[in-house]
This record gives sequence, C-alpha cells and structure tokens, in this order.
Amino acid sequence: MNSLIFECSNMKNGEKFPVEHTGRGRDISPEFIIQNLSSYAKTLAIILEDIKHPVFKDFTHWLIFNIPAREKIDGDIPGGKILSCLGNARQGIGYGLYKYAGPKPPKGRQHLYRFTMYALDSEIDLTGLPTKKRFMKMAKGHIIQQGSIVGKYE
Repeated sequence: MNSLIFECSNMKNGEKFPVEHTGRGRDISPEFIIQNLSSYAKTLAIILEDIKHPVFKDFTHWLIFNIPAREKIDGDIPGGKILSCLGNARQGIGYGLYKYAGPKPPKGRQHLYRFTMYALDSEIDLTGLPTKKRFMKMAKGHIIQQGSIVGKYE
C-alpha cells in the first residue's frame, strides 16, 4: 500500500489544532489538500480519532467515506448521514453523531488527535450502523493509499 500525502488547513503534522476546528471553537472540519492521489482512487475516507483518550482506545470523533476522489476537500462539511453536496458521501457515527466533532478534551488535559485519510478503489456499501469498526472491515482489500496527520489540543 502506498502512502497518501495530504495537508490539513492551518495545521502541520505534530502541531496544535487550530481552535476553529475544535469543540471549543467553531467545531468545523478543516480543508484537506491531497498531494499524490493515485489515478486508481475512486473514493476517499477520513477518520478523526483521539489517540490518547484515557478510557477508549482511538476514540472516533469523525468518520466520512465515499467522498468522490479529488485533490481538495473543502472544510466546514455539514452534518448528516448522506451529503449530496459532496457527491453523496456518507458520514458514519463519530462521537455519537453523524457530523464532524473536533477535539474537546477536559480542560487542562492535552490529547493527541489523528486524521487518517484513505484512498479506495471503490465505494463502500455500508448498510446498517456506520461505525469505524464496520467501515474498516468493509474497506479491507479496497484501500490503495493511506496517510495520517497528528495534532494536539488541550
């Protein structure tokens, strides 16, 4: 599997999350710029996880998949299960919601958050409850590129 290289607006890998993309700010998804998208990619998926959550390992904050392959994904993606504004992409359950839910650790505690982006060779026909675990099971064998960016927030 090849690496997928992408940038996240206003944040470099290893840096602090911009407040506007957190639960203490506007809580809007960032813009993503993909640098080396394979010509074989049909769809993209993004997962945001709290990788330092003290109770739940890799706690899911956001899952979005079946985004038509493209080199730029605009920020401020609205909530909802199916997004006609994004080629009928689907949002799964993250933080108990069908929407982006940015970092919001307890005050005074720093957590690490990871955006993982996947380029897939097909759409994922996920019926029933769209969780990260179910998505990853269905996506196995279809992921052709993968990359991640980590940010911190307290």
